[in-house]
Amino acid sequence: MHLMYYIDEGGNRVYTLKKRSPSGGITKSAHPARFSPDDKFSRQRVHLKKRFKILLTDLPSKPM
Repeated sequence: MHLMYYIDEGGNRVYTLKKRSPSGGITKSAHPARFSPDDKFSRQRVHLKKRFKILLTDLPSKPM
């Protein structure tokens, strides 16, 4: 069994072990994606993020 979640009417995450929400929608996995230290495509992903200016370092910072 995997921990799953769905978004309720109030916009909150509701965690469950079922594959479908009570409204009939499909739930999403609550676990993060796997990380591989020998990721062969990380250079391309970073290059694309720099190109389209969506790297975390390129985004404006939030004022405190």
